[in-house]
Amino acid sequence: MPFEEVKKIWMNGRLVDFADAKIHVLTHALHYGSGIFEGIRCYNTKSSGPAIFRLDEHLRRLYDSCKIYRMPLPYTFDDFKQACLDVVAANNFEDCYLRPLAYRGFHSLGVYPAACPVDLTIAAWKWGKYLGVEAIEHGVDVRVSSWSRMAPNTFPAMAKATANYMNSILIREEAAADGYAEGIALDVNGYVCEGSGENIFLVRDGKLTTPPLGGSVLPGITRDSVIRIAHDLGFEVLETLVPRESLYIADEVFFTGTAAEVTPIRSIDRISIGEGRRGRVTEMIQKEYFAYIGGEIPDRYNWLTPVYTEKAQARRPKVVAAAVR
Repeated sequence: MPFEEVKKIWMNGRLVDFADAKIHVLTHALHYGSGIFEGIRCYNTKSSGPAIFRLDEHLRRLYDSCKIYRMPLPYTFDDFKQACLDVVAANNFEDCYLRPLAYRGFHSLGVYPAACPVDLTIAAWKWGKYLGVEAIEHGVDVRVSSWSRMAPNTFPAMAKATANYMNSILIREEAAADGYAEGIALDVNGYVCEGSGENIFLVRDGKLTTPPLGGSVLPGITRDSVIRIAHDLGFEVLETLVPRESLYIADEVFFTGTAAEVTPIRSIDRISIGEGRRGRVTEMIQKEYFAYIGGEIPDRYNWLTPVYTEKAQARRPKVVAAAVR
């Protein structure tokens, strides 16, 4: 979908107009992919109005990723967290997607980046269902990609680095060219890894299985959320190596991710998964997950951080002081 212009973007400590959010063409990250980013959603909850989902965990992963890449951030965790809240409030969003980005800026263009500053931006915009509204109920058709995920000790898979997503682009473009909604990558040893931008779960005989973090998998925040929700619902969840053929004989398969949320997979390589539609377990987890992020059930994990926008304030009941007798 085309990008809709927003009011404000946060850049290096201040909110700037959309048209003024610019960088130099010789920025190091443009040439070498030296950036770290996050994808975070803000939901318009019934209980608290706009609230950012698992903001602390997302920012912790951002800081961890920067540490791996030796990119010291010039802002404290709390200041950067407040900046995320400020961006949502400045644009008066009730629900949106946030994109914090740390990157090596303009100074020099050698591969060694130490002299380049670490710049920070936070943008927010409206973004609907990543794989389509109908996919949430009916599922998507995917293929196993011919492109593998990075081998251990090549790129750090646990870091959400911009350079890693060139691999994701290849997976996604190949899938689209062949008429699929998404691709599933295998790791260097041929085991199931993840989608181009999603973690993956299989359901077989009522048990959930997902690839381990040691298999070149990004430690997804939604992945972790689903594991906790599944446990609460009484399901066993195994983090273990998953052979490719397990995909075809699973009762259910689904993607998880900030953008994809919980999206069922109805076929893989044109082989129908289960009954070829969303399965019972996937639906149960979806229902609980969407109820949670919608503020329809108590925030038992403290995963929701409220944002006080003008719209949210207008919606809250006004408290009238009692007359003094």
